[in-house]
Amino acid sequence: MKRFAKRVTVAAGCLALTGATLLAGAGGAGASEGTAAASAHAAIPGKPAKVRDVPTELAVPAGNVRTSVLDARGVQTYTCTDGAWTLLEPAATLWKQGDPTRRAVALHSRGPVWVSTDDGSAVNAAAVANVPRDGAIPQLLLKATTHRGTGLFADVSYIQRLETRGGLAPAGACATDAGQVSVGYSATYVFYAPEA
Repeated sequence: MKRFAKRVTVAAGCLALTGATLLAGAGGAGASEGTAAASAHAAIPGKPAKVRDVPTELAVPAGNVRTSVLDARGVQTYTCTDGAWTLLEPAATLWKQGDPTRRAVALHSRGPVWVSTDDGSAVNAAAVANVPRDGAIPQLLLKATTHRGTGLFADVSYIQRLETRGGLAPAGACATDAGQVSVGYSATYVFYAPEA
């Protein structure tokens, strides 16, 4: 079990490092605060992607349109601080919902930040609302705070973290020498941009 936990922690570190590397590369491409051309995104055409009921608390303000729906799998890494498990960072790989190959199109890591593996664009965001979910990390509504590069994430305004599974911190107190633990999770991330 310890060997498996170590492997998961190493994998999480690799994801976070890859995301940081991509982010550093994206920064040189001309950082902007949502000034990317609106033509980089359009509302998702045709029938809406499969996203189950969204809690009203996580509704995106009017004037924003859905641009992409990405499924994610990864880990939430916790560290022992003052006898309690606290979130250190997420590390996840995202792919287009419905893609049977699950080809990675983005990485999610500490910030929180999402970085496109295709074009290097990135968005940081901060949670503005949350809804608890039994046996899982909460569902969230996040508002974009900064952008880098042009492409997939260049003009993202809001992000919903939905349909979460797993990822909860271990129950109870922890010893100061407990170190870190990574807990597997999955979620669906829905990205929005201002309506053109």
